[in-house]
Amino acid sequence: MTRTLVASATKEAIIGFDQKFCVIGERINPTGRKKLAAEMQAGNFETVKADAVAQVAAGATMLDVNAGVTAVNPNETEPPLLVQTLEMVQELVDVPLSIDSSVTAAIEAGLQVAKGRPLVNSVTGEEEKLEAILPLIKKYDVPVVAISNDETGISEDPNVRFAVAKKIVERAADFGIPAHDIVVDPLVMPIGAMGGAGQQVFALVRRLREELGVNTTCGLSNISFGLPHRHGVNAAFIPMCIASGMTSAIMNPCRPQEMEMVHAANVLSGNDQDCQEWIMNYRDHTPAAAGASAVTAAPATSGGRRRGGRAARTGG
Repeated sequence: MTRTLVASATKEAIIGFDQKFCVIGERINPTGRKKLAAEMQAGNFETVKADAVAQVAAGATMLDVNAGVTAVNPNETEPPLLVQTLEMVQELVDVPLSIDSSVTAAIEAGLQVAKGRPLVNSVTGEEEKLEAILPLIKKYDVPVVAISNDETGISEDPNVRFAVAKKIVERAADFGIPAHDIVVDPLVMPIGAMGGAGQQVFALVRRLREELGVNTTCGLSNISFGLPHRHGVNAAFIPMCIASGMTSAIMNPCRPQEMEMVHAANVLSGNDQDCQEWIMNYRDHTPAAAGASAVTAAPATSGGRRRGGRAARTGG
């Protein structure tokens, strides 16, 4: 059974087919959040701190940390800012972290200060990226998110995206990196622009699990990009992904409707023993309270995640 171990200084979590769905909190990311980007550039981390605490309180298994505030000289500006952000988040919460950057120097700087066993987000199928990132993954003995695009861009053909994922897994093996430390992102396309996007993801996730034996993740809210009432679509997408075999997602845990679907899917997939987590979360639940929390939740953003050579992920 494939299991990907991630850890903070004192807490371990496992991404796996027989585990509860791993919720990777997406909020510490200035992409598409102009106010947050400006704050981080100015050395103000109050929103980062608030988002870190709120996501863990809402049920995030781990947190994605991105400090890509500018496209100007990222090789110089991003590494120290990412280090500062990682160190700050680690002081506030004790959950595993995902080091999120398209800048190799920033990833290595983050790995030098990250406690435990973080997830690296990410490597693509581009030769330059494989040669730069995979040695770091081996050196620091950490898992990595593999993005299913390469020098040709992002293919609309799911067979091509599968082939790219397979290539990354095989190249990782050349470096001595086992398949259980590769978490594949098959790339979620917006359903509003591509009607078969959901079905493509479900089929790809099944193939990745059955043929490559790898765990999977995605930028969950990409599916609803451009649509009204986005979190309704996101919430429906979650259990369908889990039923197809997806084991984690980068998402907003502060949306009650979406987290409710995660907890329910854990129950129905048999990964919430005796419904203990469901009961703990919802024994005092009332519809009125749920409605109020949904109304007051932070609105979805439409900004894309900045990644080298990959689809823009959109904050939910």
